[in-house]
Amino acid sequence: MMNKVDIPDKGKRKRIIIVGGGFGGLKLARKLKNDIFQIVLLDKNNYHLFQPLLYQVATAGIEPSAISFPFRKIFKRRKYFHIRICEAQRVIPGQNVLETSIGSIEYDYLVIATGCYTNYFGNNEMALQTMSLKTTAEALANRNQVLESFEKAQNTSDMDERKKLMTFLIVGGGATGIELSGALAEMRNFILPQDYPDLDIKHMRIVLIDAAPRLLSAFSEKSSEEVKDYLLKKGVEIKLDSKVESYENDMLVLSDGTTLPSKNVYWVAGVKANSIAGLPSEAYGPGNRLKVNEYNKILGSSNIFAIGDTALMVTKDYPRGHPQVVQPAIQQAKLLVHNLDNLEKGLPMKPFVYHNKGSMATIGRNNAIVELKKFRFSGFFAWAVWLFIHLMSIVGVKNKLFIFTDWMWSYFTYDPSLRLIIKPVKKRKD
Repeated sequence: MMNKVDIPDKGKRKRIIIVGGGFGGLKLARKLKNDIFQIVLLDKNNYHLFQPLLYQVATAGIEPSAISFPFRKIFKRRKYFHIRICEAQRVIPGQNVLETSIGSIEYDYLVIATGCYTNYFGNNEMALQTMSLKTTAEALANRNQVLESFEKAQNTSDMDERKKLMTFLIVGGGATGIELSGALAEMRNFILPQDYPDLDIKHMRIVLIDAAPRLLSAFSEKSSEEVKDYLLKKGVEIKLDSKVESYENDMLVLSDGTTLPSKNVYWVAGVKANSIAGLPSEAYGPGNRLKVNEYNKILGSSNIFAIGDTALMVTKDYPRGHPQVVQPAIQQAKLLVHNLDNLEKGLPMKPFVYHNKGSMATIGRNNAIVELKKFRFSGFFAWAVWLFIHLMSIVGVKNKLFIFTDWMWSYFTYDPSLRLIIKPVKKRKD
């Protein structure tokens, strides 16, 4: 057994380890009571990230610090609360031990809220050569690549090379795909012609590709058509029923034989859960999600839970599990707080029932799609609702103010001022 992580003695309290500080993990950590539990929060980063707005970081709309909030600042006044930055590696259920990159930790309860990552469906080459959008580092790398592509396009006299640099292919027609497409179209229409007057920005291509017969398959057909029509008017090319076969030597090949030359390919075609090794074999389900019962307890375990994107809870209404979006994670976290408290009191747990509050996606300036249970709407009002909901969901008053300021400045001036190429430091010899 590896060395133990140095954590203060829990005393008479039960120790809960929460793996992951995303929406579910953060909500759980904030709601749990210090007088009952000792809480240990583990995460690979030292901050909570508001992932729905990563695409705006990638397209120079907002700074990453505006959608990131340090865990130690959130929990600085909490007693019996401990934060460790590390990677969870393996669970040993029989010993109630979690092995991490910094050592082993004993637990009374373990909650896995590790979220998900980009799914390349086994295509390792695609993972190496395309841009994904799940972390701050990836968003900044994407921003660098977009801006550097235009710098390189301006510096080359090879027209074929220039076209490759000015072609942006987005694989995946879900919310992230259409948001990226819309944001890039806004850049082409309002920003890039001013920044690069020596380039003919009309040659910039934005191509949205999806294997499904329509965009936004999780939304209604009417919303899908509205989104498609809007993006087409903005100059985005759309290829549906198109599966990607390969991407080599700056050439994307589709299943129908179509070839698309480009140096900029985004892969946002699906997600795969970040699970942890060591659990019973029956606990692992499709998409690497962890199978849980109606109380979010992992199958075959007595004191290990999973919430959010990582959890696969099969119900009559959701035979493939709940959607891997923010609301199920938050709702499961809230209920788990109540159920853990009941466990300590010897009371029965309450089963989870998902309350679908609707879906929304923005597709550009002044336009978004909002679908609620009984009605749907789009256009400017939907966009305003989208702005308000996302702004209120951001952690911290200062972050809310920063994002609101960036949005308003961009809205009225058509000129976000965050177009910086920030390269990693390269050590050099004297």
